[in-house]
Amino acid sequence: MGDHTETLDLDYDPSVTSYAELLHIFWNNHDPCTKNKRQYMSAIFYHDEEQKELALQTKDEMSKKGKKITTEIASAKEFTDAEDYHQKYMLQHHPWLLESLDIHPGDYLIKSHVAARLNGYIGGYGNIVDFNLEAPQLGLNEKMMEYVVRKMKSKH
Repeated sequence: MGDHTETLDLDYDPSVTSYAELLHIFWNNHDPCTKNKRQYMSAIFYHDEEQKELALQTKDEMSKKGKKITTEIASAKEFTDAEDYHQKYMLQHHPWLLESLDIHPGDYLIKSHVAARLNGYIGGYGNIVDFNLEAPQLGLNEKMMEYVVRKMKSKH
């Protein structure tokens, strides 16, 4: 259990966002100063020299703010998907929603854009206005939308 780090492998479209923007989101949405054991350590894994340099540059900028940054910058190596019961964890607590959308555990759940978006909304991330705009594109009907909005409200 202690020989791995829980992380995510993020695919992104550079025509929509940049690696620099992803780093900005990373640095501004967690505490990069917390010292944790390997399983929960703060880390950025890069895939090429350009990503490495940008990650190191942004880490240096954060440390200039007077903080002792513990985030590790390391080469991306082997990535192993978590067990099915960890995938879209918050959404899995709402099985009727998954069934209604014909989303099942396994590879499809891992790779499903719809499941990823709903997992975030169900977990209280995002706002109701954005959700209501996006929900029809995700294939949600009115009953599903009302349910997710109720869950979002209960998180605030």
